[in-house]
Amino acid sequence: MSVTIERLRALKRQAGGTAPAAHDRSDGAAEARPPGVAPSRSSSPASRAALPTRFLARADDAQASLPASTLSHGAAFTAHVLPGAGAAPGNDASTARGGSAPDPMAALRRLLETRGRRPTPPPVTRGPIDRHLPGEEIAPGLRLIETRQPFDVPPALSLAFARREGQINPRDVLFFDTETTGLAGGTGTRAFMIGAADWHHDPDRGDTLRVRQLLITTMAAEPAMLAAFAQWLRPDTVLCSYNGRSYDAPLLKTRYRLARQGDPIGLLDHLDLLHPTRRRYRGRWENCRLATIERELLRIVREDDLPGSQAPAAWLQYLRGGAATNLGRVAAHNHQDVVTLARLLLRLVVAQADADAAT
Repeated sequence: MSVTIERLRALKRQAGGTAPAAHDRSDGAAEARPPGVAPSRSSSPASRAALPTRFLARADDAQASLPASTLSHGAAFTAHVLPGAGAAPGNDASTARGGSAPDPMAALRRLLETRGRRPTPPPVTRGPIDRHLPGEEIAPGLRLIETRQPFDVPPALSLAFARREGQINPRDVLFFDTETTGLAGGTGTRAFMIGAADWHHDPDRGDTLRVRQLLITTMAAEPAMLAAFAQWLRPDTVLCSYNGRSYDAPLLKTRYRLARQGDPIGLLDHLDLLHPTRRRYRGRWENCRLATIERELLRIVREDDLPGSQAPAAWLQYLRGGAATNLGRVAAHNHQDVVTLARLLLRLVVAQADADAAT
């Protein structure tokens, strides 16, 4: 039994127990060891502290549960349960220098920081942004774009194509179209551009089609734009649009109401060309959109045209400090829309006159 106890003590010293120092013994002799048991190579307190706690607990539990016959193989058991536990203290470089054992978590953090670093990309050099817009500023944040082009003015316009009686003076007609921030309507949608065209007599150029466009470059300029458009209207003005009776006119009425301004378009005559066009050309082409009508009926082909669906993004990009390139294309798109309305009106009048003459 005494041999077994000595073996257990030797195994415990190998697992990290504190061995009595040689100079503390009264007789100065080495501790008696049974035959076949290797000398105890107990680790220093610093080495034992550096070992994970789960390894120490695992070794103590294993020693308590093993039978006495198994304890004779103490060296092999210690090497299996605690790899490196029997190493001499002098083999630990950090302990030999008098320092503490290296922290594995600190080494892992340094490794992750090294792998997590990304090289800083070089700065992107951009040229100057083109913020120039056509026209002139007539109020803070409000620009007016005005052009004229030669256009023959008929003496009178019959309204038979619209199933209405009588005639109107061509100089009383005002073609208009809006560019808005969306198609949903309601109080959240606003018009940032209003385009209008009318037949105008110029002393130097003769009869021309005058195109005027109001464009706001700030949110605060909307009341000024609405007031400027109201000055273009007279009591005898006849508004002419394409689906404007259902969309453009109600939208402008809402904006006038929100701006606390009087509604100048509610009492005016309104000629919507969408319905006469559908009655005459329905089924001839895939649809009766204005782009289809001007391409198939009027033979107008647009070049570098920006679709109307991209107009809100172009305006918002300019408000956020972007370039004015796409917003200038929106102005060109709106300009062509009102010119197309003038040509379409004359074409419908002529087509109705030809149909009446044939019958």
